[in-house]
Amino acid sequence: TVLIQHEFGLFDREGTEFQKLLEAITKPVIVVFHTVLPNPDQVFRKKVIDIASSCESLIVMTNNSSKILQSDYNIDGNKINVIPHGTHLVKHLDKIKLKKKYNLENKKVLSTFGLLSSGKSIETSLNALPSIVAENSDVKFLIMGKTHPGVVKHEGEKYREMLIAKVKDLGLEENVEFINKYLSLDELLEYLQLTDVYLFTSKDPNQAVSGTFAYAMSCGCPIVSTPIPHALEVLEDAGIIFDFGNSEKLTVAVNKLLGDDDLRTNIKLNGLHKMAATSWENTAEAHALIFQKSAKNNFPLWYRIPEINISHIQRLTTDFGMVQFSKLNRPDLSSGYTLDDNARALVAISDYYAETKDEKSLPLMDIYLEFIKYCMQPEGNFVNYVNIESHYTMQNTEVNLEDSNGRAIWALGHVISLGDKLPKSLVDDAESMIRKTTGHAYTLHSTRAMAFALKGYCGWHSELFSSEAKVMIRTFANRLLQMYRHEAEEGWQWFESYMTYGNAVLSEAMLSAYVQTGNTDYMNAADTSFNFLLSHTMKDDGITAISNRSWHFKGQKPERFGEQPIDIAYTILALAKFYDVTGDIDYLDKLRTAFYWFLGKNHLGQIIYNPSTGGCYDGLEETHVNLNQGAESTESYLMARMTTEKYLLSNSTKEKEGKTFYKEEDQVALPS
Repeated sequence: TVLIQHEFGLFDREGTEFQKLLEAITKPVIVVFHTVLPNPDQVFRKKVIDIASSCESLIVMTNNSSKILQSDYNIDGNKINVIPHGTHLVKHLDKIKLKKKYNLENKKVLSTFGLLSSGKSIETSLNALPSIVAENSDVKFLIMGKTHPGVVKHEGEKYREMLIAKVKDLGLEENVEFINKYLSLDELLEYLQLTDVYLFTSKDPNQAVSGTFAYAMSCGCPIVSTPIPHALEVLEDAGIIFDFGNSEKLTVAVNKLLGDDDLRTNIKLNGLHKMAATSWENTAEAHALIFQKSAKNNFPLWYRIPEINISHIQRLTTDFGMVQFSKLNRPDLSSGYTLDDNARALVAISDYYAETKDEKSLPLMDIYLEFIKYCMQPEGNFVNYVNIESHYTMQNTEVNLEDSNGRAIWALGHVISLGDKLPKSLVDDAESMIRKTTGHAYTLHSTRAMAFALKGYCGWHSELFSSEAKVMIRTFANRLLQMYRHEAEEGWQWFESYMTYGNAVLSEAMLSAYVQTGNTDYMNAADTSFNFLLSHTMKDDGITAISNRSWHFKGQKPERFGEQPIDIAYTILALAKFYDVTGDIDYLDKLRTAFYWFLGKNHLGQIIYNPSTGGCYDGLEETHVNLNQGAESTESYLMARMTTEKYLLSNSTKEKEGKTFYKEEDQVALPS
C-alpha cells in the first residue's frame, strides 16, 4: 500500500503529472487530504474527483471534511476514513513550576504558536489585548514561532515587523513576548502546558484542520478560536468560539476565562477527554487498520511492547504507601491509601525487581510491605482503609474486608515464592507475617478472598514447603471445588451463578493448588472453568473484560463495555500459569493478544497504557477512555507487563520454545 500526504500547494504545478503518478502505481493507494474546500469550481472539483477515483481509499481529519467530500464532490462515503490530526501524550506537568522555569511566575499566560503569516491574524489578538490587560494587568501574550519560510521568501519579515510596531503603538511591550525561534517539541509542549488561554485567530473560514489547534487542546489549553470547521467540530464545551477578526468578542471570551478558574479547569478536562483518541499511538493504529484492510490479507497487527516504566508507580508512592486515586496522572492525596493497592503494588514491584534488579525499586518494596504490616491486626487479619494522615478510617467497620485480606496473603506469599531473587530480609519479613494469618484466614469465605489467599499460601509452600501452608491450600481449594461442583452445569462451568471482576484468579488459584498437591480434581476444575471464562472474554482475536456495568449472571445476556485493566491483568497472570503447567503454546498466543488490549487492541482502538507517564488509564467505556491513572490500574498494567517480559520477551522463553509467536514477515508494526 502507498500512502500519500496531499496538500494542494505541494502539487499544483505538477497537477497532471501527479495524476499520472497515481494512475501508474499498481499497489493500492491511500491519499490523506489535509485540505478539503467546500463549494469548489468545476476545475478544482474534477481534480479531487480524479484523485479519489485513482485511490483505494481516502483519509481526512475531520467529520466536516468527510461530509464535504460526499456532498460537494459526490465521493462515496464508504471510501472515506476519518482519522483526527495526531497529538502528543503529555505528562501534565505542574503549571506553577513550568511558569517559574520560563520566567513567567505570577503571570496569566496567553499564547499562540506556529509559522507566522498574515493568515494567522495575530493582530486580532493584539487589538483585543489592551482591554484584556485593563482587567488582567498580569497578562503575558506569547507569540511563538518563526515566520513561515514561504512568507520570508516573498516579503521578508514584513508581517512580524508590523506586529512589533503594533505592540509598541498599543503600549503592550510588557505584555507581549515574541519567541522567534523553532521550538523543540519538549519546549513547545511545556509552553502549552503553562498556557492559561490559547488564542487561535486564523482568518481562513475554509481551514479544514489545524495542527497547532490540536496540539494546544491536547495539552489542556482552554481555547478561544475563530469558527474554522475544525473548531466548530471539536470545541463545544472545550473552549469559546468568536467571529473572524472580532477583537471585541475575543476580549470578552478571554476575560471570562481568566476570571473563572473553575471554568478553565472544566474546559481543560473536557478538551483532554475529547482529544484522548487523537494521540499519535491511536492514530497510528487507525492508519494500520486501514493498511491491513487495503492489503486484503490476514496479517496480524503487531504492537511494539513499550519499555518498562515505573515512574507513575513512584509518583503515586509516598514514604508511607501507595496513594489510591489519581486525577489524570497527579496523585489525589485526599483519596488516602488501601491495603488492596499496596498488596498489588508489592506483587508488581517484587516481580519488577526480580527481573531487573533495579535498585530504585528496593525502597518501594519496603514501603509496601511496611504498609501491609501497618494494616495487620493482632489476630492476623487486616484493615483496608487508611487516610492520608495514616489513620484507620471508619470504612473498615462498614464494608466487607475479606477480599483485601486475601490480597494481603497473596502478596506475602508471592514475595516468599520469589526466594533468593529478592532481599532475604524482605522474604523473611513476609514469611513471619504470613504465618500469623493462618488462624484468621479460616474465616474467609468470599470466593475471591479464598482464591487470593490460596495463591498466597501456594507461593509460601512452593518455596518453603510449609506444612501450615499445605493445610491452608487444601482448605481453600476444597471450598472452591465444592462451590464449583455446586454451580457448574452444562453451559455454565463456573464457581458462582455470576461472573464479576477478576474472574481469572479463581481458575489460576485452583491450578496453583493442583501444582502444590497433585490433586487432579483441582486441575479439572481449573481447566474447565478457565476455558469457560475464555469463551466469554476472548473472541474475534481480541479480549473483552466482563463489564462492570452489570455482572454477567447465569442465563442472562452479558453487558458490554465498562472494562477494567485489573481484569485483563488477572487473565494474563492466569494464562502464564496455565502455560507453565501445560506447556501449551496457545496460552502464550492468548497472553500476547490479551496484553495488546493495553496497547489499543480493544473496541475503541485506543491505548489504555500511557507510555508518556508510565500510568494506566482507569477504564475502557463505550465511547471513551477514563483518563485518570490510579493505583489499581497502574499496578495491574505493571503486573501484566512483567508477565509479558518473562513469557514473551525474555531470551530464556524464546530459547526454550525455539520459535517466535508470529513470523516477522507477517507483522505490521505499531509504535509503543
